[in-house]
Amino acid sequence: MSPPAKVFVQRRGACPGLSAPMATGDGLLVRLTPAGTIPLDALAQFCTAAQRHGNGIIEVTARGNLQVRGLSAASVPHFAADVAALAIAADDGVPVLGNPLAGLDPEEVINAEALAADLRAALAQASLAQKLSAKVSVIVDGGSRLTLDSIAADIRLRAVTMNGKAMLRIDAGGETLGTVGAERGVEVAVRLLGDLAARGSDARARDVIAKGGAASFRTAIAALLTSARPRESGDPVLDSRLRGNERGMNGVRQTIEAIGVHRLRDHSFACGVGLGFGHADAASLQRLVDAANNAAAIGLRTAPERTLLVIGLKDDTLAPFVAAAENLGFIVRADDPRRHVVACAGAPICAAAHIAARAIGPAVAATAAPYLDGSFKIHVSGCAKGCAHPAPAALTIVGTPEGCALVAEGSARDTPFMTTAANELPATVAGLVRDLKREASHV
Repeated sequence: MSPPAKVFVQRRGACPGLSAPMATGDGLLVRLTPAGTIPLDALAQFCTAAQRHGNGIIEVTARGNLQVRGLSAASVPHFAADVAALAIAADDGVPVLGNPLAGLDPEEVINAEALAADLRAALAQASLAQKLSAKVSVIVDGGSRLTLDSIAADIRLRAVTMNGKAMLRIDAGGETLGTVGAERGVEVAVRLLGDLAARGSDARARDVIAKGGAASFRTAIAALLTSARPRESGDPVLDSRLRGNERGMNGVRQTIEAIGVHRLRDHSFACGVGLGFGHADAASLQRLVDAANNAAAIGLRTAPERTLLVIGLKDDTLAPFVAAAENLGFIVRADDPRRHVVACAGAPICAAAHIAARAIGPAVAATAAPYLDGSFKIHVSGCAKGCAHPAPAALTIVGTPEGCALVAEGSARDTPFMTTAANELPATVAGLVRDLKREASHV
């Protein structure tokens, strides 16, 4: 069957799935959520499709999604057909995200990958995607060491252990509703999303909570709740795991970087590598696939913060793969300063851009490197739309006809405090970051 001739193009700010791409300055953009491990040959074919139908730029987003740029109304249906044949993406619907190492991590409480798959199927059967905002999402956290704590979601199912039994702590809009048995996870999520859908297609869980509290959500799942919060069991082993999952009174777990090496349940390794500034061209990604093949890996997964996890490395292939990935320009160290600089496509790739954001990004990262850490992010945007990082950043650099406008603690749309020439930008940024970090140390 031939692909459809017409494509519905999303407005800016919506979620550009395969069936509804978004118009950008360099053509149409599509975003997809990978479903589990992507086999190496499938990822190689994905790269080929991105080159054939788009401009060859592939991005991993802050939420761990894949984006392909430079598509056209004519090429999108063919790209979608190629990707569908690869079976690497969850269908367009309510996004359901699981831990990057779901099903592979020896320390997880439940298999988040299996629960997420069951939930996607239930949501598709209930046809809830058509009734909900395109921004609504669900996170299934199985208790793995690689968390999704930094990712916002309307509904969050987090695995904990109570009295030796796997349970799920349920959050809606950031508010804890209570715990349910792990076997009830799908039913709970469907009920909560159904309650949200009844409020209109623009409703978000955080807005419901802000306006009227969590009472209605708790009512929707009251018959399934077992307690208001998990309690320790008295078993030292189980309680140690619980405390590992729920560190401290605020429920925040210790963050483990995705970039680096992770031992898997079958005693092989996953190796996390980052994409500099969140993007790679299809040819570079293909070379990474070749390096993974040479190292006898079985596939890749995506992870938050623009990271790829190469799955199935062995003791004797791990070090050669890391060296090969570094030689290809990928990020292999958690302290790489490029991790703290986000840059959009920029000129000349994007017609809306006033500056070559991705050409400027490396110079900004290099000059500001002594002062960059996880608490300080720099966003380089080719124009005031701020596509690559809509949220505020410690320092945002915005391309304008007059030069590079600088915004402190804001987004690309906020008012700048100064403007500088592009050739003076690295030195200016280094001085600003140094001063800002110095001020923060005295607070």
